[in-house]
Amino acid sequence: MSPDLWQRGCERLAAELPEQQYNTWIRPLPAAELSDGAEGIVVQVRVPNRFKLDWIRSQYASRIESILGELAGAPVRLSLQLAARDLPPPSRAVPANGPVRAAALLNGQALAPATRVPVPVPAGGEGRADGPAEAPDTHASASAGQRPGMAPPRAGGPAVHLPPAANAHRLNTALTFDTLVAGRANQMARTAALHVAGAPGVMYNPLFIYGGVGLGKTHLIHAVGNALLRDKPDARVLYLHAEQFISDVVKNYQRKTFDELKAKYHSLDLLLIDDVQFFAGKDRTQEEFFNAFEALLAKRAHIIMTSDTYPKGLVDIDERLTSRFDAGLTVAIEPPELEMRVAILIRKALAEGTEMPEDVAFFVAKNVRANVRELEGALRKVLAYSRFSHKDININLAREALKDLLSIQNRQISVENIQKTVADFYKIKVADMYSKKRPASIAKPRQIAMYLAKELTQKSLPEIGELFGGRDHTTVLHAVRKIGGDRTKDTELNQQLHVLEQTLKG
Repeated sequence: MSPDLWQRGCERLAAELPEQQYNTWIRPLPAAELSDGAEGIVVQVRVPNRFKLDWIRSQYASRIESILGELAGAPVRLSLQLAARDLPPPSRAVPANGPVRAAALLNGQALAPATRVPVPVPAGGEGRADGPAEAPDTHASASAGQRPGMAPPRAGGPAVHLPPAANAHRLNTALTFDTLVAGRANQMARTAALHVAGAPGVMYNPLFIYGGVGLGKTHLIHAVGNALLRDKPDARVLYLHAEQFISDVVKNYQRKTFDELKAKYHSLDLLLIDDVQFFAGKDRTQEEFFNAFEALLAKRAHIIMTSDTYPKGLVDIDERLTSRFDAGLTVAIEPPELEMRVAILIRKALAEGTEMPEDVAFFVAKNVRANVRELEGALRKVLAYSRFSHKDININLAREALKDLLSIQNRQISVENIQKTVADFYKIKVADMYSKKRPASIAKPRQIAMYLAKELTQKSLPEIGELFGGRDHTTVLHAVRKIGGDRTKDTELNQQLHVLEQTLKG
């Protein structure tokens, strides 16, 4: 039994979990006490309060057991126990807004990919397969001189300290090309990313990936970084969110240490940066990023960026930056089509140790259209409902599990609401949606509204036609096919549709 089993397990968790989740729930825990039990290794962890114990048991316990079992090569049972009440809790055990964060997670705001340790969400969103360890109610004692973050020393061995929050490259090692579900929606972006991973600095530099939230942009750039490190372990790779770069610029500006900033970023082989739209309006940040950008390209290092919009659509960002963003290859990730959503659900259910019937996957996929993150949240609600009710997964169970989501969807997204939203967006009258007028300035928005009505509601083609001034269903079908086809070729139209969809979904 390795004395550093818990430490190595925490290192794996730090790599899999989003940093905020790891720092909130796992990092503050004191190191575990290990012992041999009748059925394998018992890993005992003392948790400072009942709220945190219940949350860790429901959300993380099964994954922790799985990781520790893999590392130990033997069965592991995680025993969560409440710490003695007279002991001070570990530092930063539960932040002041802990319950609020937990509620947010339960409502699906921080979904993690299925290969991560689950969040309720999702990034997001984000329960897992059954089998969390039991958590005895008995209060455990501890050595009087024990410090938070350190296990009581065992005979013959030093205390075990907790690992750092994340690896230096900040990559989530669970996000790989193998765990990414491929489909038409991400085909071009995935192909370009594979090229970059195979020959960084040669093709498509920089690579700019854009699309709405929860579509897999972050997964894709992590996959590139992980693939490069697998092939070249000594490669200097860094993933970060744009806000982290902004924070680094602010700190170095205050300390007058810009040489340190340059040393950190200009020496990389691969820079992966998420959500560059956050640079908007921050002139010094844009200047420093421009310098880093130029330095990296000059040394044939590769840069991959993501954004919620295409380069020319970025607001309050210097034109010399946006022109460089657009100088390599710009690719979009679209919302997943029905078949891809079904494939995602089935694969992620299997990753949870559950087989989802295909008809149930189609039912969920038809009702959750926005993005992968919301899809994962819906899946976890269905799996949790099945576990808690001890019922098999079928369409009726899925409908019951998702009744709140379906109720909100049915209440908020109506054809009338779509007509008003589209009319407001294109600055035409709602009455034009029903009229026989045919100028392009009216006909195109009308076709877009028909397309969205088919995509976002359960109405049939004849029903939609009736709501658009008694038009024939073939007219609606033509509009759906035309807008759907144009969307794949027209970047500006696709962006407009994405904005309308997000507006309608609240």
